[in-house]
Amino acid sequence: MILFIVVPLAELYVIIQVGQWIGAGPTIALLLLDSVLGAVLLRSQGRNAWRRFNQALSERRIPHREVFDGAMVIFGGALLLTPGFITDVLGLLCLIPPTRAAIRGGLTVVALRRFSAGQRVVFWTADRVASRPRRRRPSYDVEGTANEVPDEPGAEPERDRPTLPP
Repeated sequence: MILFIVVPLAELYVIIQVGQWIGAGPTIALLLLDSVLGAVLLRSQGRNAWRRFNQALSERRIPHREVFDGAMVIFGGALLLTPGFITDVLGLLCLIPPTRAAIRGGLTVVALRRFSAGQRVVFWTADRVASRPRRRRPSYDVEGTANEVPDEPGAEPERDRPTLPP
């Protein structure tokens, strides 16, 4: 809720300051230019993200990086289309591939720290993360017998096989 109050007020303050510095006309032209640039970047980066997503699917691998990049492109494009200089800078950071990779790496670190529940996590690179060692899974093979249960209540089940002693 605070973001919906603070961000627009900060945007208005920055727009007024830029308007006083360069004038109202150039400020409005700059905001329009930012929106057009945002639409162009959104289109090109969106196509690239979609192409990489389809390539990952055709290579039969999980497209986790591509999905994140696609979400960042959409988020960055929405920020660039929103009038204001602060959101334009944040949107541009989401659309440029090197900064998007840095954001992805940072959010991966934050997510792993948050969801690891205090267990040790080792990071090899920003894109490849080796988490805690795997635990041995218990075997679900159980020895036993099955008895057929009749439909009538109170009837004794039939015992086809002998049961093992406990």
